[in-house]
Amino acid sequence: MVWGRGDAVSMVAVGLVWGATNALMRQGALVWDRRARASPSSSVLRQWAALLLTWQNSAPFAANLCASTAFFALLGAAPISVAVLVTNAVTFAATAVAAAILGERVRPAPAALGTALIVLGVWVCIS
Repeated sequence: MVWGRGDAVSMVAVGLVWGATNALMRQGALVWDRRARASPSSSVLRQWAALLLTWQNSAPFAANLCASTAFFALLGAAPISVAVLVTNAVTFAATAVAAAILGERVRPAPAALGTALIVLGVWVCIS
């Protein structure tokens, strides 16, 4: 199978969506947790329903699932060793950046160094 730069761009896009939605789902889970503590429910089913009905969590979750579908489609066109490496590396970096943008405490120097190394590694893999 032949794969090209379009596949690499798609891998990076999937990683960016996964990373952003990871940070957003964490924020949504915190919203749900505050609500759950305010009105505790003993039923696990009710807790799951409340989590799914918390749009701050379910909207990024749906976007994350769409990116997962795109990832599986990519696996049909690109080598798995490259697809997994690129998407997971970009996901890691995008999660750190998105978390910082959302106001979470992130150690800037290690995050910047790690992100720079990830960008370098992805560039080496797709070149």
